Parts: sequence; C-alpha cells; structure tokens
Amino acid sequence: MADYFFDTSALVKRHVIEAGSAWVRSLVHARAAHDLYIARITAVEVTSAITRRQHSGHLSRAQAGAMLGHFRRHLAQRYHVIELTPSLFDAAMRAARQHRLRAYDAVQLAVALNLHQRHQDAGLGPLTLVSADQALNDAATAEGLAVEDPRSHPEDTRE
Repeated sequence: MADYFFDTSALVKRHVIEAGSAWVRSLVHARAAHDLYIARITAVEVTSAITRRQHSGHLSRAQAGAMLGHFRRHLAQRYHVIELTPSLFDAAMRAARQHRLRAYDAVQLAVALNLHQRHQDAGLGPLTLVSADQALNDAATAEGLAVEDPRSHPEDTRE
C-alpha cells in the first residue's frame, strides 16, 4: 500500500483512455488498497476535461454522463479530498512565482507539498505525486517530491 496524490492530468486518465490509463486504473482500483488524495479543484478540472471532450465530439453525451457519474462515485468513496485554505493559496502563489507554473498547477503543487509534509510529520510513508504535466513534475521534483508520470507507462494506448 502506498499514498498517491493525483493531479488532474493523471486522474482524468482513470476515465478517458490515454497513454497511461491502464497504469492509473491499477493504482486507483480499490483492490490496490492505496490511499489516494486529490485537491478539491481536481473535481472541477476532471468535470471540465470530460465535458470539453464531449463538446468537441470525442465523447458522446452518454459516454460523458457515465464517466462523470463514475467519477462522482469515486469522489465520494475512493479519494481523500484536500480542502483549499488561505495558507495553501499563499503557498500556491509562491510556487507559481518560484516555478513559473500555471495557476492550478501551482495549487496542485502547494497541496501536494503540504500533504507530503503532513505525512512526514506523522511518521507516515512517502507521498508520490502522480501527474502527466511536465512543468508540474519538474517543480515537484525540485521541491523533493517523488513523482510518477503515467505517460511513462503507455502500455494501454490500444484500448
């Protein structure tokens, strides 16, 4: 069992077939018994990503609806959702400036770093950031976080 923090670029692969989807699904499956964390904004971003794919014609209305329903069930039952606080936004502003990140990537990094520190303080095992965003991955690595990129597990591109 391990602890993973998913940003949106990785978590959307749970629902939309892309390179790395099978690997992500193996991590989030309940039988894997991992602790899975996401930032509250990830719910908005995943909903947006699926909805945008529907409106661009890559998903039917039924497919998008099924994906969103499945995501909502996971949101309620499978993920530990980290609420955003003023101190996390302050840390995100610093991260955006220091690492030149996009706004939501800076928020994701701030949440991951905060959660990682809480894990260390509690004597828990390491936290791994799962992200397919190279700028975020580079910033997280620079901050000392372990990072896994689902794109390095492309075995399922034919699904």
